Amino acid sequence: MHLGSVHPDILLLLGMLLLWGPLGSRGQNDTEPIILEGKCLVVCDSTPSSEPAGNALGMSVRSGSGRVAFSASRQTNHEPTDMSNRTMIIYFDNILVNVGTHFDQESSVFLAPRRGVYSFNFHVVKAYNRQTIQVSLMVNGWPMISAFAGDQDVTREAATNAGLVIMEKGDKAYLRLERGNLMGGWKYSTFSGFLVFPL
Repeated sequence: MHLGSVHPDILLLLGMLLLWGPLGSRGQNDTEPIILEGKCLVVCDSTPSSEPAGNALGMSVRSGSGRVAFSASRQTNHEPTDMSNRTMIIYFDNILVNVGTHFDQESSVFLAPRRGVYSFNFHVVKAYNRQTIQVSLMVNGWPMISAFAGDQDVTREAATNAGLVIMEKGDKAYLRLERGNLMGGWKYSTFSGFLVFPL
């Protein structure tokens, strides 16, 4: 059959069906990035649960505002009067990085802004102290990872550890002294964390 003898309306209908075939087969929940002039990444998602509320179509624009990271250190060598005997939270007096401002310096507690996988590391120094110390990364009052320092023949030693933790929005992470004391202070200690990716 020669295409010239086919009615133009039928050709138009066939063309629309051919074009609609691959487009119509996509699911409503498919997510596909669109790059606009090489500068803007737009993601359409019908359930953008890990992003701030978008418009009624479920469109969200992911940008640098979702970045979360902190790092704090201890610059002074205060005695443990700075540490509550009730909570034994290890406090830090110097903020190195606080992207997103989710680490509170006064309480030395990190508040998770969203559900995701977070990376934490800590390095707690004990000075002129012969006691073994145990330091734990706490999430909502539960120890996730711990580290010990107990060499009696050195003047300075650190309890150090790192790990990945799944946190929900609003979860709190902090360091707690579980065993021993920091009578010589804990100058040069650090506590850091960041969001690896949202869930």
